[in-house]
Amino acid sequence: MRNLFIRRPIFSAVISIAIVLLGAFSLGTLPVNRYPPLTPPAVQVQAVYPGATAQDVAEAVAAPIEQQLSGLQGLLYFRSSNSSDGTMNLSVYFDISRNQDLAAVDVQNQIALAEPQLPQEVVRNGITVKKAQTDILLVGALISDDPRYDAEYLSNYAKIYVEDELKRVPGVGDAITFGQLEFAMRLSLDPDRMAQLGMTVSDVAAAVREQNATNPAGLIGGEPAPRGTQLTIPVITSGRLKDATDFERIVVRGRPDGSLVRIADIGEARLGARNYNLAGRLDGAPTAFFLVYLRPGANALDVKGAVMARMAELAKSFPQGVQWIVPFDTTPFITASITEVVKTLFAALVLVTLVVFVFLQNWRATLIPVLAVPVSVIGAFFGMRVLGFTVNLLTLFGLVLAIGIVVDDAIVVIENVERIMAAERVSPAVAADRAMRQVSGALIAIVLVLCAVFVPVAFLGGITGLMYRQFAITIAVAVVLSGIVALTLTPALCAALLRLEDVERGREGVRSLAGRFFARFNRGFQAATERYLGAAGLVIDRPRTFFACFGVIVALVLVLVRVVPGGFIPTEDKGYFAIFVELPDAASRQRTDAVVQDIQAFLKRQPAIRHSVALVGLNFIQNANQTNAATIFVALKPWDERSARQDQLNAVLGAVNGYLFRLQEARAFAFNLPEIPGLGTTAGLEMNLQDRSVNDIVRFAGLAGSFARDANALPDLRSVTPNIRVNVPQLFVQVDREKVKALGVSLTDLYQTLQAFLSTLYINDFNLYGKTYRVQLEAQARFRQTPEDIGRLHVRGPDQQMVPVSALTRTEFRGGASIITRFNGFTSALVTGSPGPGKSSGQMLDAAETLARDRYGPQGLGYAFSGQSYQERASSGQGGLVFGLGLIMVFLVLAAQYESWSIPFAVLLGVPFGVLGALLGVWLRGMPNDVYVQIGLIVVVGLAAKNAILIVAFATELRAEGRTIREAAIEAGRERLRPILMTSFAFILGVAPLLVSSGAGAASRHSIGTSVFFGMLVATTVGVFFIPLFFAAIRALSERGLVRGGAGEATEVPPVPTPVPAPGD
Repeated sequence: MRNLFIRRPIFSAVISIAIVLLGAFSLGTLPVNRYPPLTPPAVQVQAVYPGATAQDVAEAVAAPIEQQLSGLQGLLYFRSSNSSDGTMNLSVYFDISRNQDLAAVDVQNQIALAEPQLPQEVVRNGITVKKAQTDILLVGALISDDPRYDAEYLSNYAKIYVEDELKRVPGVGDAITFGQLEFAMRLSLDPDRMAQLGMTVSDVAAAVREQNATNPAGLIGGEPAPRGTQLTIPVITSGRLKDATDFERIVVRGRPDGSLVRIADIGEARLGARNYNLAGRLDGAPTAFFLVYLRPGANALDVKGAVMARMAELAKSFPQGVQWIVPFDTTPFITASITEVVKTLFAALVLVTLVVFVFLQNWRATLIPVLAVPVSVIGAFFGMRVLGFTVNLLTLFGLVLAIGIVVDDAIVVIENVERIMAAERVSPAVAADRAMRQVSGALIAIVLVLCAVFVPVAFLGGITGLMYRQFAITIAVAVVLSGIVALTLTPALCAALLRLEDVERGREGVRSLAGRFFARFNRGFQAATERYLGAAGLVIDRPRTFFACFGVIVALVLVLVRVVPGGFIPTEDKGYFAIFVELPDAASRQRTDAVVQDIQAFLKRQPAIRHSVALVGLNFIQNANQTNAATIFVALKPWDERSARQDQLNAVLGAVNGYLFRLQEARAFAFNLPEIPGLGTTAGLEMNLQDRSVNDIVRFAGLAGSFARDANALPDLRSVTPNIRVNVPQLFVQVDREKVKALGVSLTDLYQTLQAFLSTLYINDFNLYGKTYRVQLEAQARFRQTPEDIGRLHVRGPDQQMVPVSALTRTEFRGGASIITRFNGFTSALVTGSPGPGKSSGQMLDAAETLARDRYGPQGLGYAFSGQSYQERASSGQGGLVFGLGLIMVFLVLAAQYESWSIPFAVLLGVPFGVLGALLGVWLRGMPNDVYVQIGLIVVVGLAAKNAILIVAFATELRAEGRTIREAAIEAGRERLRPILMTSFAFILGVAPLLVSSGAGAASRHSIGTSVFFGMLVATTVGVFFIPLFFAAIRALSERGLVRGGAGEATEVPPVPTPVPAPGD
């Protein structure tokens, strides 16, 4: 009976139409992002110990908390940054499979265990535990030319009216107003006046707590009440104070004679900002920034659109003269890179169509395999929707490569149909039916083999496993759909569209120039086929020589595996970069401001730069606040506006660094941000040297500096910097405890006085604009400028006499650390750097690790990677695992398909040719063996095996018909050469645009395009000569019993002698 789908063409068409409709519907609902959610979930912990040094915070706050963290489920590592402003920032990173909500709960529970060991002032200020949002979407700014609306006003306006509105936008993970300029009631006291009146910090704090409080009073007429009570009236009292005048009228002390001392008598109250150590600057001008973070799994483009729409609504109620802009936006790279991939996808479709037409020379015939492409590609979106994937670079790369793959099945069918029509002069329907009987098994084998290569990677863990999964499963879905189309729609279309007269003419009504071209092409192809058959026969007749050649090829593959340097993800021009600025130790924020303004003025003059966003006071590298540090994010103009070489990212970085390296007042450098958002701080080296047994921070810092010098002397590394400073000027106050106790002075009062007057003392809260803000106490600025000012402070003794602090302490300048970082519980130094010229990230990590282990390990230093470096190290070896697993699965599938243990060897022996081509191409172009190259190798393995299957499967059938082994191998080569070359060159030309692409995401496209282009080129042009030899040799050994075959394999025909080697072989 004729094939079901040939008899029922409408049924065949309905299957494909349904696949397309499901895919098209799914496409509209899929999230769009640069990458799938690859950032490991992190939990951020922040605590404040006012007035404490970095060492105090590290020992009293960070250490007790960190001791409780080890052993958390899925924990990767944790790092704390403890700064001299009393702030601890602790980041806890988990495996990508860990649920972030549950991880935050676990961290919160462990902190609760540590709280009894923490200083009460830390607990009183509050310990913040929140899910870290590391994928920044955009930075917005409120700007105004009106002098009334300064940065402080704009920051509070954003905090009150913008921040919460943006947090409610679907898909927004977090929205933060930069800095700590939110309102605070600052009680600035005069220590001299307080000493004259015999008053202390504790007196003022107690008075504020007593008089700035909510005081509920109850009800009049509340139940139980006497019968006949008519009204129940609430009783209200004065509660929290409202403005600065109210606070100045607080009575600190009253005496029986009626004399009162108010805050206004010993200082002043004013509505100011909580902290002035952080500031934002847009292109040099002070402004207020709000940072918007993307929720994991959200559609970046949709969320950005929603944020812009919400801001447009909010802007309608802005004060006159206040405007908003978005100076830093990460979505243009997503849009541009995806647009470039889509362009490549259409270019691949055109080239594939052209190749198919050249081989088939018939528009009717060409239409059939081309129709398989949209069905498979669009249908793949439905599979992505079911599997929870997103539209990202990896899935789109998979679809680009799938275009060259999915036409293969249809080409195999149509080529076989035309061959039968021409040879047997039968109708298209009869030819299609006979063709499907011949090639259905091979089609199923091809689909199973490709799935066997791609599907196993779904079981790999970690970030690289997720990257492999998104790419490979997308291709696998497209391949399965193409197999369905080839078995259903393609034979139906062949029966309906093909014409016997067209096949006989070899073209559809084409004459003149086109006809002459096709005639020449056919003659040339026939001649090439004859030469190929002669060469293939020569190879079969000289097995020893060409198996020796094959051994050389395998050896070259092994050499290239060792020679080609390793890598992780190519560094891209994302349209933005960052600058880190650090002034000399203890430099004030005013000095930092001045340097940042000069840098931003230089950036403003660069033609490729659009905006610069400066966060003054933020040490981005160490995640800490420092008055002598700043971080600048620089947004470049769109790619189409900077096509000149000097406007590309690397050129701009070089020019900016050239200017920064000449700065006298600061150390500054520009660097590219990580390729995966939130994965560390830089795209280069991120190594944490640990104090394992040095036990001296000064000596440890010296060893870290020596390590950086030695690393910079290596060719594999450059710009290696240890981010640890232990000679920051600090004023050490030595308290004479014996004298303090002899005079009856409370040590608590003494330290509280120092903390309040030299830092701030958080007392309680007040309400304004519906929000809650802090009331904090401090000394007036003129009383905290010099070391001598400390001695002018006073504390009260037991006889109510005021004792000057100078009588109880002595001061001296010392060097110390302004920031102390800890990594996995050890004092650490974060070392950053980049690969040397012409070196890969893998070579960089190897060199740094060898140096740390061999030279500095014996001196008490440990090391651990973090960020992108950690993930690259964790992923090392997975490429080989994926490759090996793919080969094993291909072998098992083929063995099951053909019920033979020997046939799969003939197929798999063709794989090394593809691997050789891929690695050779990567090596010649100076690229590393990164994740994209490894993904390309998976594709090459599948396609190289597919080519071999077409020959081996047909040769097996011919052998079963009684042909000799040599005849079967040669004839299979003759009959399958055309479909092999057609499908292979369709794929090769389909991926050619990846090699020469430019613009956003070009580096990734070059990497994957190089591996698959050269891999398939060598597998097709060289491997096709060896496949008949492999079949002949393995089949001969099988029939002689040297290789055990499947049931009946060796008994289908009488044994045939092994081909006789040529003389001298």
